Amino acid sequence: MRPDSTPLWRIHYVGSSHGVNSLARCKKEMQRCLLENLNWLTIQHAKASPIPPRFLKSSSCAVEQFFATSLNGGSLSDSLQLYSSLIQQCIGTKSITDIARIQSHALKCGFHQILVNKLVDAYLKCGRVGYARKVFDEVPHRHIVAWNSMIAYYIRNGRSEEAIELYLRMVPDGVLPDEFTFSSVFKAFSDLGLVREGRRAHGQSVILGLGVSNVFVGSALVDMYAKFGKMRDARLVSDQVVGKDVVLYTALIVGYSHHGEDGESLQVFKDMTRKGIDANEYTLSSILVCCGNLKNVDTGKLIHGLIIKTGLNSAVTSQTSLLTMYSRCGLVGDSLMVFKQLNDPNLVTWTSVIAGLVQNGREEIALMKFRQMLRSSVTPNSFTLSSVLRACSSLAMLEQGKQIHAIVMKFGLDVDKYVGAALIDFYGKCGSTEMARSVFDGFLEVDLVSMNSMIYGYAQNGFGHEALQLFNRMKDLGLEPNNVTWLGALSACNSAGLLEEGCHIFSSARNDGNVELAKDQYACMVDLLGRAGKLKVAEMLINEANISDVVIWRTLLSACRIHGDVEMARRVMNRVIDLTPEDGGSHVLMSNLYASTGNWSKVIEMKSTMREMRLKKNPAMSWVDVEREIHTFMAGDWSHPNFRDINEKLEELIEKVKELGYVPDTRCVLQHFGEEKKIRSLYYHSEKLAVAFALWRSTNKNTTIRVLKNLRICGDCHTWMKLVSKIVGRDIIARDAKRFHHFRNGLCSCGDYW
Repeated sequence: MRPDSTPLWRIHYVGSSHGVNSLARCKKEMQRCLLENLNWLTIQHAKASPIPPRFLKSSSCAVEQFFATSLNGGSLSDSLQLYSSLIQQCIGTKSITDIARIQSHALKCGFHQILVNKLVDAYLKCGRVGYARKVFDEVPHRHIVAWNSMIAYYIRNGRSEEAIELYLRMVPDGVLPDEFTFSSVFKAFSDLGLVREGRRAHGQSVILGLGVSNVFVGSALVDMYAKFGKMRDARLVSDQVVGKDVVLYTALIVGYSHHGEDGESLQVFKDMTRKGIDANEYTLSSILVCCGNLKNVDTGKLIHGLIIKTGLNSAVTSQTSLLTMYSRCGLVGDSLMVFKQLNDPNLVTWTSVIAGLVQNGREEIALMKFRQMLRSSVTPNSFTLSSVLRACSSLAMLEQGKQIHAIVMKFGLDVDKYVGAALIDFYGKCGSTEMARSVFDGFLEVDLVSMNSMIYGYAQNGFGHEALQLFNRMKDLGLEPNNVTWLGALSACNSAGLLEEGCHIFSSARNDGNVELAKDQYACMVDLLGRAGKLKVAEMLINEANISDVVIWRTLLSACRIHGDVEMARRVMNRVIDLTPEDGGSHVLMSNLYASTGNWSKVIEMKSTMREMRLKKNPAMSWVDVEREIHTFMAGDWSHPNFRDINEKLEELIEKVKELGYVPDTRCVLQHFGEEKKIRSLYYHSEKLAVAFALWRSTNKNTTIRVLKNLRICGDCHTWMKLVSKIVGRDIIARDAKRFHHFRNGLCSCGDYW
């Protein structure tokens, strides 16, 4: 080892008697030795032997020549090349220790200032930003490359504030930003939502001549303004950039799509193709998202053909966007076909296909795909599990959902607010508000998403007072209600018949300057007023709001049906026909209203009109989950393989409830039958068949019977199930198209208000 006082250039080579006859070979040997022990004081060969006297006398050692010439200014480029090569090899091995030793040697040799850029880059590529920043800060005069490297690293790693802090130091330090600086820092401003600062940086780039002349900077500007939601500014920048490329066009397309302007995205794409610019994988994926949002399957299929033509059909990103597009257009078969062609689908693809199936009402297939995903050793994320929980809630599959809850706990995703909200929603839609509240109370910090889910869970289960208690706690928790919150609170009042409280909440929402009420809130308020018999007030509210929406008018028509107001119903029906002539739901409501008042000639007329318009009434169907098996029943359907046993159990239950005073309510039969036939038709309503089957089949007599129905429960079945719950001593939870009914010991949670 050389003592510290030994001059650097007096480096001895101890090697074979053949010596070293070339500078290149010497440099290679130095690299090898440096990477082995980084000892620049003695370079040793594997087989050490004394240096022959002639080499010592002639001073012909190439290493001595190299350093002598380097330090004398004769071969500086060779020295830097050697340093660069060594640093690059250290990056490959991620050796921080070796990089530090090279830095130390460079400092002693006076090369530190020149090598700053490479040292900063090396530390950053090894993930040691602290070391890189130390090197950066210690050098008085930093090159623009070092500035850009630091700024880009900070932004890539979510440290945009530090990136901006460096950017703001550049000009005071005498360094002008270049196109690479601006392309990075614009992203930092958009990440932090700093609109004013972003505009100021834009102005600086224009002053430096980089605003529109550089497509690289232009693309970054378009992306920044798009993320700010300033699409007009993004378009102005785009129009001024000379020589637009696919990156700029893609940024503009994505910006329009993210802000709901999918039609504009398609127009930009058409402009791009007309100018002969080829789309890349990300462009096509973004356009497919737009097609899905617009339900524009024709354009989507054209893009599908373009993907195949350009050879991108094997790219996972484009295939994922493709199957998502087909799902959003309702073409589930095409979506599954695309998925089937993927050899190794990733997590995003699995999640997309599962979410698409749930959105299209194919929950059972979605659950099957989820099981296949787990068998493929793909770990689900919060989005996957949220979609699967929605599938379980749609089918009211409590046991399966509990298993998903266990998976959530296993992967530690119970702290995720979206999964938590999905769990609350799931338990709420399965009628298990106790479990929903347990999940809610388990949150360390309650946010608006979880609060809205819990309020709505209480509302749909008829626990209006509990929902309003939570709603009133929001201010204490520092949470401001949004549109979803107001809708949940109004729904809670609606389900519990709390007219006064509902009117107060609606008035508060209208006076809230931060909220603009949508049609859903108005429809809920109209329903609350209508069911309370305030039909004229409800009609005045609709006219005052000046909302031309068929759902709101149909809601009022339903209230007219409940109260038998034929005159107003005709007036409302005319408004519905003006908006949507082929609205099947309104025709069914009007027909039922005529039937309930005994006006059978009008019933025949309405049904004839529906046949001419090819409108069909959905058949009443009920589902019941018994011992992890879903069984489906239709009104008057005798096709179930166990129908004899079901019928026997049903007859037994009917006789028992009659002893408690049950009398079939034939007013619920909206067909022109004789009295006896009406009674028999009531006995075979789908929900009665489902309850009878569950009581006959279930072995555990303490379990709750859970029934799901696609339409509203009729008054007769409601009374019947209350009495059955008292006879058998078991809870019955029925979820219809409107709400939940919890039957226990002869009573219902709705208080006979639904």
